[in-house]
Amino acid sequence: MLTTIQNALKTKEIRMKLLYVLVGMVIVRIGCNIPLPGVNSSVIQELFNKNQSLGFLDVMTGGSFSRMSIFALNITPYITASIILQLLTIAIPRLEEMQKDGEDGRKKINEYTRYLSIVLAIIEGAAMIIGFRNQNLFKDNGYTSMIVAVAALTAGAAFMMWLGEQITEKGVGNGISIILLINIVARIPSDLSNLYNTYISGAGNITNAIVAAIIIVGIIVAMFAFIVFLQDGERRIPVQYAKKIQGKKVTGGQSTHIPLKVNTAGVIPVIFASSMMSLPVVIASFAGITPKSGEGATLIQKFLKVCNQSDWCDISSFGEFKYTLGLLIYIVLVIFFAYFYTSVTFNPLEISNNMKKQGGFIPGIRPGKPTTEYLTTVLNSIIFIGAIGMVIVCVFPIFFSGAFGADVSFSGTSLIIVVGVVIETLKQIESLVLVRHYKGFLGN
Repeated sequence: MLTTIQNALKTKEIRMKLLYVLVGMVIVRIGCNIPLPGVNSSVIQELFNKNQSLGFLDVMTGGSFSRMSIFALNITPYITASIILQLLTIAIPRLEEMQKDGEDGRKKINEYTRYLSIVLAIIEGAAMIIGFRNQNLFKDNGYTSMIVAVAALTAGAAFMMWLGEQITEKGVGNGISIILLINIVARIPSDLSNLYNTYISGAGNITNAIVAAIIIVGIIVAMFAFIVFLQDGERRIPVQYAKKIQGKKVTGGQSTHIPLKVNTAGVIPVIFASSMMSLPVVIASFAGITPKSGEGATLIQKFLKVCNQSDWCDISSFGEFKYTLGLLIYIVLVIFFAYFYTSVTFNPLEISNNMKKQGGFIPGIRPGKPTTEYLTTVLNSIIFIGAIGMVIVCVFPIFFSGAFGADVSFSGTSLIIVVGVVIETLKQIESLVLVRHYKGFLGN
C-alpha cells in the first residue's frame, strides 16, 4: 500500500488528482463551519445535548448539522435520491431499460437523481427549519429568515452534490463517498479525546490507565481489522465456457469466476435501519417531544425511548434495560434490508441467462433454472453471513456506549464507510499507477 502511494506521488498526473481531492476536502470542512444567517447556535447545541439521537445525522454531516451551517443537509439528499432511483428501477420498466442502455442510460438516470436531490433538499430543509423554528432557533422569527435559511440549505446541498461529481471526474475515487469520509473522520479526533479524558486521564492510577488504553486500542484495531476482512471477503463461483469452432479457429474454453462479496449490500442496510429507528425521534424533536421513561412519561415518549439508540444497553437498572428492545428491532431491520437491497441489485436469473447465452456454465450445475437456484442458494447464505458481520460491527459501539457510557459519535456505520471508501480509493490509485506504468512500457 505504501509503495502504491509513493509511486502515485511520483506521477504528476496522479499528484494533481490527489491535490484536487484535498482541495475539495478543505472546501467541505470550511463550509461545515459557516452558520446559517440569523441562527441562534446556543439553541441548537442545547437541543443536541438533550436529544443524542440526532448524533447519527451529525456524524454523516461532519458536525455541520449541530452547527446548523450552510452544509447542514450535506449530501444526504443526493444519497437518498440515489437509493430511491435505484429502487424505482424495479417498479418502473422505463428506468430499468435506461439502466441497461449503458453510458447514455446512466447519464439520464444521474440527471434524474440530481433533480430529485434538489426537490428532497427543499423538502428536508423546509421541514428542518419549520421544526427548529418552534425551538426558537432563529433570532428573528419572521418568514424572511426562514426563506433565506431554506434557500441556503438547498444551495449548500446542491453545491455538495456538484463538488462530489467534480471529485469523481477530476480526482480519485468516488466524490460522494470521499465527502462522507472526511465528514466522519473530522469527528474522530474529538471522540478519541473524549475516550482519553474519560477512561485514561480519569482512571485514577497509572495501572488502570494502561489497562484502559490497551482495551480501547485493542477494540478499535480489532474492529477495523474485522471490517477489512468483511469488506474484502468474497465467494468465487467457478464458471467454465464451452469451446466453439468458428471456421478453422477454436474459441472459448476459458475458466473464470463470479465474485460474490460477503458484504454484498455494503453499508446501505445499516443506513436504512439506522434511519428508520432515528426518524421518529428526529420528527418528535421538531415538536419538542423527547424520549422519556418513568412516571409521567407518555406512551409516545416511551416509544421514542425504544427507538433512541443512546438508551440501548443501559445496564444500570432493569427498568432502563428493557428499552434495549429497540436494539433487537434494529438487528432484524439490518438483516431484512441486507436481503432486500441485494435482491434489488443482484439478479441470479439475469446472470444465469447471460451465462447460458455465452455458452458458460458452473461445473456440476446444469444451465438454466438449476444454475439460478444454485446462485440464489449461495447468495442467501452469503447475505446472512455478511448481515451478521455488519450487526457485530454496529452492536459493539452501541453496547459500549450504553453499558459503559463511552460517549463517541462514530458508530459501526461510520467505521464501515471509512474502511470501504479507503479500500476502494486505494484500489483506484493502484489501478492508475498500473495504467501509467503500462503506458510508459508501451511508449518505450
